[in-house]
Amino acid sequence: MDRDIQFLVERLEALIVNARKVPMTSNVMLEQAAVLDLIDQLRISIPEEVKQAKRVNQDSERLVTRAREESDQIIAAAQEQAALLLQDQSILRDAETQAQSSLDRAQTKADETMRGADQYAADVLVRLESDLVKTLSIIKRSFEVLEERRPQTTEA
Repeated sequence: MDRDIQFLVERLEALIVNARKVPMTSNVMLEQAAVLDLIDQLRISIPEEVKQAKRVNQDSERLVTRAREESDQIIAAAQEQAALLLQDQSILRDAETQAQSSLDRAQTKADETMRGADQYAADVLVRLESDLVKTLSIIKRSFEVLEERRPQTTEA
């Protein structure tokens, strides 16, 4: 079951907002089982979000590796072609220039791919961090509400 943290946080918020109010206080009464169930679902969902972020990071590393392999192949092909075509110094200089240009293009492509993958991973991690901060805040508020509702003992 695909649990979305934001959805669970919204359910927890709705549960609190729609809870029965304690007369003449700012307190609300929550159904303990419902709150604990949502907290359990959040605990299950958070590791999945972390796994997704790891998968994104691994995908970006695979893209970079593939780009490097392609650049190596391009360089090798350019060098092989240059070796076959070289007959005099002028042709050699042209081939070296083309090989360097191919290398530069391949490196630029690899760098762009890495930056894009890193940015995507960073965006996912920032969004995950934001969701986790919101979730933690809601959980803390829920604990405060529960603590406020706990009967106070009076000393005799």
